[in-house]
Amino acid sequence: MSSLTNENGTYLLFPYILFRKTLCLLCLHNIPFHTDPMMQTHHFLCALLCLSVVLPSAGELCHPDDKKALLEIKNHFDNAYVFASWSPDTDCCTSWYIVKCNETTNRVVSLELFMGGLPPSQIPPAIGDLPYLRILTLHKQPNLTGPIPPAIARLTNLEYLTLTWNNLTGPIPSFLSKLQKLIFLQLSFNNLSGSIPSSLSNLRNLAAISLDRNKLTGTIPDSLSAIKGNSLYLQLSHNDLIGKIPESFKDVDFGQVDVSRNKLEGDIFMFFGGNKSTQILDFSRNQFQFDMSRLEVYPRLAYLNVNHNKIYGSIPDEMTRLPELRGLNVSYNRLCGRIPVGGQMQSFDYTTYFHNRCLCGAPLNVTCK
Repeated sequence: MSSLTNENGTYLLFPYILFRKTLCLLCLHNIPFHTDPMMQTHHFLCALLCLSVVLPSAGELCHPDDKKALLEIKNHFDNAYVFASWSPDTDCCTSWYIVKCNETTNRVVSLELFMGGLPPSQIPPAIGDLPYLRILTLHKQPNLTGPIPPAIARLTNLEYLTLTWNNLTGPIPSFLSKLQKLIFLQLSFNNLSGSIPSSLSNLRNLAAISLDRNKLTGTIPDSLSAIKGNSLYLQLSHNDLIGKIPESFKDVDFGQVDVSRNKLEGDIFMFFGGNKSTQILDFSRNQFQFDMSRLEVYPRLAYLNVNHNKIYGSIPDEMTRLPELRGLNVSYNRLCGRIPVGGQMQSFDYTTYFHNRCLCGAPLNVTCK
């Protein structure tokens, strides 16, 4: 470790610069201007000393360990053009694209790479050598393949992990549960397979779980109900999940839930009730089978999509008393009865209600008998 850093890697440049500045002022004060060549030499040396205060030789903010790790990452990706600014001769905290440092500690806290630019490769082990990283984003890198590496588990300060729109394969690793500070886990649009690890329930600070558009199988773990963060966002759509949604989810106050396009069955009553505040619910294109008239809707509901299921019964009249309702789709089910009149119910077009067993009333062109 540099002699200008403390045990936490924080640079101690300010006392050093203050000392040099004091010497500069004393030098200029004690040696007045003189035409004598010897005295001019003293003035020249004083000028060099003062210049070193403005441009100190130890002025690089980037921690050497972070710089070493980043250069290894660059080398792993064959010095791709996206890393053109990553020169060993420049400061990673001030001059390197897609890198951000903490203003106090000068440790690298953010590495975000969007929209292509990487050659065919996997996530390098050196990614785990950035211990102060809080944000890691690798988004829309179609050449990025292979599994999520164990090195990720070493990023224990990570709060936002976004590995989306890549071609990552293999299971969602259980070692992600070691990232105890994680707030957002986004692994959408990959080729991840296997089941959702129950160990994710150990991430008690999670506010969002996005695992949609992968090849995940198995059931939704009951243990996820242990994550009781405020307005938890749960995105599991476009997978091959089966079974029932855990009953224990009734104790979680979700912000949004999307489990569409799976093979889930049973009912969805655990997401409803007078004390709920979930605004967006999408259960479309599954195999849910329940009596819709028993749904206990709540005032905060803004969007409900249950199309392409096996739902029967009638639409509850309470749907007319939802002031925030902006989206509804109950098509392709087995519903019967009159479409409730009032509220937002007639503001939706007929495609919201069509292809049911015996629904009638506006906006359908079917008269109730």
